[in-house]
Amino acid sequence: MSKQATPPLLLVVAGPTAVGKTALCVRMAQHLGTEVVSADARQFFREMSIGTAKPTAAEMQGVPHHFIDSHSVEEEYSAGRYEADCLHLLQQLFQRHRVVVLTGGSGLYLQAITDGFDDLPPADPAVRAQLQQQLEEQGLPALVAQLAELDPVCHERIDRQNHVRVLRALEVTLSTGRPFSAFHGSSPKAERPFEVLKVALSRERDELYQRIDLRVDQMLTEGLLDEVKALVPHREKQALQTVGYQEIFGFLDGAYDWAEAVRLLKRNTRRYAKRQLTWLRRDPAYHWLHPDEAEAWLRAHLAQRT
Repeated sequence: MSKQATPPLLLVVAGPTAVGKTALCVRMAQHLGTEVVSADARQFFREMSIGTAKPTAAEMQGVPHHFIDSHSVEEEYSAGRYEADCLHLLQQLFQRHRVVVLTGGSGLYLQAITDGFDDLPPADPAVRAQLQQQLEEQGLPALVAQLAELDPVCHERIDRQNHVRVLRALEVTLSTGRPFSAFHGSSPKAERPFEVLKVALSRERDELYQRIDLRVDQMLTEGLLDEVKALVPHREKQALQTVGYQEIFGFLDGAYDWAEAVRLLKRNTRRYAKRQLTWLRRDPAYHWLHPDEAEAWLRAHLAQRT
């Protein structure tokens, strides 16, 4: 009886912003002779480069990266569409490679590929209309406060600057009478024609926050202000309701001075990193590693697999 072929492997490298994912993924892709697929929900968009810390050509070192600059900010691109597109791409890549690297800090998009989505009940249209009116009249902070009261677990994990996700969480919670977070993990994992190895990178908090502050300073030097100015006509798009852009829009609106914009940008990026870590830590399948140790660990682990 012939030995059954080992299924291909999707190597997932996750972690918060500025932790060091790109450098590790490039080294591993070079070692494995493979390609990298991005699961960063904002690096899809061609017009958003500096504020998303998109890897440069020099940083990619010739390694093919997919789903970077793949869409325009004018196009709404959901996690559901990404799931379908990415699975189709992986089917093609696995014809050429036994291992493919998937990386990003967007936990929802990583989950879409590795596990699929939980089945969520439809929201009551009346509840949706009421929340939309509340958003227009009271602003996003009021909805975020309501979510914190109704579902503190979701409030801790969710991107609280993303009005679409906040609205969806409240819609489900108010329509069903159950916290939105209660639905996570309630559905069986989707069947995938590949194995998955999940690695999450982490650093000591002070070290990570210092790297975040340095990255923000670098973004500002590289011209983040000009990038955001060019995006003002698109500022209502979902992709721009995020850290790195909202703080600069506030400065351009005259809500505060430049020093305050920089302070908010650094503070909110640190908070975003904390939410990324919270999301990833709810998945026990992740192996947590410091970036300085990850490459050696992965090489040894993958060597045992072959």
